[in-house]
Amino acid sequence: MYVKKTPMDYAGCPVRIAIDILSSSWNAWLLSEINKGVVRPCDLQRSISVAPRRVLTKQLGELEKMGILEKKVYPGLPLKVEYYLTEAGEGLIQILDQLEAWGGKYQDDFVNKTAGI
Repeated sequence: MYVKKTPMDYAGCPVRIAIDILSSSWNAWLLSEINKGVVRPCDLQRSISVAPRRVLTKQLGELEKMGILEKKVYPGLPLKVEYYLTEAGEGLIQILDQLEAWGGKYQDDFVNKTAGI
């Protein structure tokens, strides 16, 4: 039986907002690719080929609903769609950059400690 999830209350812990967005499958990778200038859905699917198309489409829609991305649709056939980071999305890029720097600094230690697991 399907049980509807209750919405998350972010009032008491704003850091949870960023954690929830970045921890969802493929969101960090999608944001990084869009930040590089890869803005069309077909190009995103090509650059993140390990992710199912359906999942990427769903994640793009959720990021747009959250105000992290903006979608621009160009009229014509075939329809052309492009995604851009909003101001909030650009703020997440700064967080991703910090996470990448931290991961790069401790990568060897982490790999060595987890190799035996």
